[in-house]
Amino acid sequence: MSDVRHVLVLPDRDAAEEVARELGERFGVEEEPRLVREALAGEDDAEDAQWLVVLRDEEERLDAAELDAFVQEWDGWREEP
Repeated sequence: MSDVRHVLVLPDRDAAEEVARELGERFGVEEEPRLVREALAGEDDAEDAQWLVVLRDEEERLDAAELDAFVQEWDGWREEP
């Protein structure tokens, strides 16, 4: 079993929380994704932060192209590992 992770980058916390909820419904993700706030380099303002949704996919059953299209609905993107 490999340690495959997907990192979805979202513009704000609301979008990240909604994506985390939708992952279960749309993709059948059972494990709760982890939400992580990431300040942009050199920025101290809380407004200038991105939110990451990190989910494990050890069985490699999530399709990268489908995740790309999914996260774009919230103006986000999937980081390549």
